[in-house]
Amino acid sequence: MAQQIYIVGIGPGAEEMMTAQALSALDASDVIVGYPVYLELLGERFNGKEFLSTPMKQEVERCRMCFEEAKKGKTVSLICSGDAGVYGLASLMYELGVEYPDCEPVVIPGITAACSGAAVLGAPLNHDFCLISLSDLLTPWETIEKRLIAAAEGDFVIAIYNPASRQRPDHLKKACDILLTKLDKTRACGYVENIGRQGTAAYVCTLGELRETQVNMFTTVYIGNSLTEIIDGKLVTKRGYQI
Repeated sequence: MAQQIYIVGIGPGAEEMMTAQALSALDASDVIVGYPVYLELLGERFNGKEFLSTPMKQEVERCRMCFEEAKKGKTVSLICSGDAGVYGLASLMYELGVEYPDCEPVVIPGITAACSGAAVLGAPLNHDFCLISLSDLLTPWETIEKRLIAAAEGDFVIAIYNPASRQRPDHLKKACDILLTKLDKTRACGYVENIGRQGTAAYVCTLGELRETQVNMFTTVYIGNSLTEIIDGKLVTKRGYQI
């Protein structure tokens, strides 16, 4: 029987925003592997576990670590923020898993930032939407630009991950400039900082105002579609009900 490795989405990180399935997998694990920031979010409940980590940009090594620990007969969980299958390490684990036929990756779903942030803002994802990351670390910017244009032309609500960092502080501004070639500057938008963590804050604005906004990697941005409105300070995308 193959040794299972849990790939756990921990949502924003707070225990109350993890699924019961995620908590059960972590409780059952001997070893928890993850990026150091995510391990710190787990709190005291799992202090008795063995924690292993690798720095940013060493995701392949981190995943291999899971398989090597599982080969020793240990129950292993790899944690990812949000959902492990949404810009997480689930796909990489399956790619590497072909080299470890005695191990079986098992994905445990979590609450991705698009959903947890939307709940803070109101109901911006209540119709067709897409997720686009502005990180060009693994995806060429030309591809990101094409996806932004296609989403705008398709009238999707757009949730944007990784809108800025110290290395690319102007990516959100660049994205807004691209969208403004297709959308009016009054398009309803919003963004949420530190979702589910200390200092959570939500803001609504127009696309024109968003272009001038400074954000960071802990911000999720929402661009409304043609039916999205700001209602009593909340970002709401209408589904089309007649009232």
